[in-house]
Order: sequence, then structure tokens, then C-alpha cells
Amino acid sequence: MGAVISLTYLTGVDDPARFKSSKVVGAHYGMTPKKYQSGETEYDGRISKMGDESVRTALYQAAHVILTRPVKGSALKSWGLQLAKRKGMEKAKVGVARRLAVIMHRMLVDGTSFDPSLPNKAVAAKQVAAA
Repeated sequence: MGAVISLTYLTGVDDPARFKSSKVVGAHYGMTPKKYQSGETEYDGRISKMGDESVRTALYQAAHVILTRPVKGSALKSWGLQLAKRKGMEKAKVGVARRLAVIMHRMLVDGTSFDPSLPNKAVAAKQVAAA
């Protein structure tokens, strides 16, 4: 991700402590599906598009680059490509953008830097513990 996307996100979040948890950041920027419920009818719609449009656009562009450009692989990219096989590339980009929002918020709260190998290590540790 570049400096413009990072600064756009940082400006949009402003104070990371205002969010109760990192999971709600994706919903705050409108990257969750709308719910329609009426009587016995219930279905999920497109994304809600609530919140700051510039942050949502920046995250979507970053997700597009991660999924379509030949960059070094990471757990996030492999997860997004698996999602693209099941649901389609457009939905995968929104999913990766939401995960980016959550990861970046956690990085702001903890003061850590991004480690692309970290999710793979966590999955490997769970598999070893289960065996």
C-alpha cells in the first residue's frame, strides 16, 4: 500500500480509540452487506456504502492492487484469491478491503508494522497445537 492510501485511512480513522474493536471499522466504512428482512423474506444485499467514501475507495483500490498485480504473496492475497474463486473478483476485493481496514486499525492501536508472514505462522501454530 502506498502513502496516499495510508494517509487517507489515517485521516478517516482519526483516533483509533473511538472504535470499540477493530472488527467494527469495516462496518463503519460501509463494507458490510445490507440486510433486508420483511416477514418471512430475508436476504443480504450489496454493501451499505455508509461512512467516508474516500476511505472506502482507497481501501478498495489497495485491495485491487493486492489481488491483481504480481506482488509478493501473503496470507491476505491468497485468502482473497480463494474468495474470488468462490464469490467473484468484485466481492473478493470488497472482502480484502474490509480485512485491510481491520488490519490497519489493529496496527494503529498496537503501534506495530505489517508482517505478511504473521498470519501463516498463526495458522501453522494452530495446526501444530491441534495435532
